[in-house]
Amino acid sequence: MRLRLRSQRTGGRGRTSPGAGAAWRAGRRAVAGMALALAAFAAFAAEPLTVCMAEDNPPLSYQVKGEDRGLDVRVARAVAEEVGRPLRIVYFESKYEMESTLSQEVNALLSSGVCELASGYALMASELGPPGRPTARTPDYPGAKRRPQRPWVPLGTLIGSRPYHAMAMGLVVADPGRADMTLATAGDARIGVVTGTLAGTAAALWRGGKLRPQLVSVSQNADVLEQLEAHRFDAAMVTLDRFDAWRLAHEQSPLRRAAYVHPLRINMGFVARSESAPLVAAVDRVLERALASGDLQRWSESSGVSWVAPVEPHVGPTIGLPDLLRE
Repeated sequence: MRLRLRSQRTGGRGRTSPGAGAAWRAGRRAVAGMALALAAFAAFAAEPLTVCMAEDNPPLSYQVKGEDRGLDVRVARAVAEEVGRPLRIVYFESKYEMESTLSQEVNALLSSGVCELASGYALMASELGPPGRPTARTPDYPGAKRRPQRPWVPLGTLIGSRPYHAMAMGLVVADPGRADMTLATAGDARIGVVTGTLAGTAAALWRGGKLRPQLVSVSQNADVLEQLEAHRFDAAMVTLDRFDAWRLAHEQSPLRRAAYVHPLRINMGFVARSESAPLVAAVDRVLERALASGDLQRWSESSGVSWVAPVEPHVGPTIGLPDLLRE
């Protein structure tokens, strides 16, 4: 007698059992879902990491013959490598407008999807968190509509990364004999200051205005360092990054930093909307490693940046009169 062996996968001759069929269909759905998830991940990974940066802002972010350069660019490349995505930089131009501030413009860039991160952002409590107004327009950037045609963008909550350098200000001189100069040893030296700037205000307030008779005011449209080189005055009080930009553009210039650096520090970092917290965490990992290894200092030096170490707390309070009066 011949025995007919039935497959355990069938409930009869050539027919699949209901339980096995359901399991098979569920397996197919799971495989299909996994394939879709993998495809979506691959598509996301192929999407560039877009980072907004101030245009023509050496030595932090600028272009030379189409090549992106600067410390911000170097850090952004490391972040893109960290998240496994190509980098795309979007340069924006910010001009003073009565209807908006830089923080609102950056928020509009992030909230409209022009970019996911923005660099060179002042890490102050007043510049982070919920927006001070509900909407803003984006600044100029490649592909933007004419300003009157740009929509008002609903703004989001901003979060900052850990800082990668700090803004500081100090004296610059043309005469090498004044390289040791400080505000306390200025003597009768004339000091050029740009009106309406922190550096100019700090010099004017120093020791109750002791230096005011020696200050030479320069408008924001003029180049204070160019006038220093022309010997209109003996020194200039500027931010260090402004002097760094001058050095890049005038390699043969006799101007040099003097000994004095004001104690005020403003930490600078990257910023994103709160929904992008994982991306900000990736920025933090990159910066933490780069600071510990010394890469951050090396990147700064190769970019021509007078690197100033960030200070605690990473997010500082709004700058007030006591900060400018410090010596």
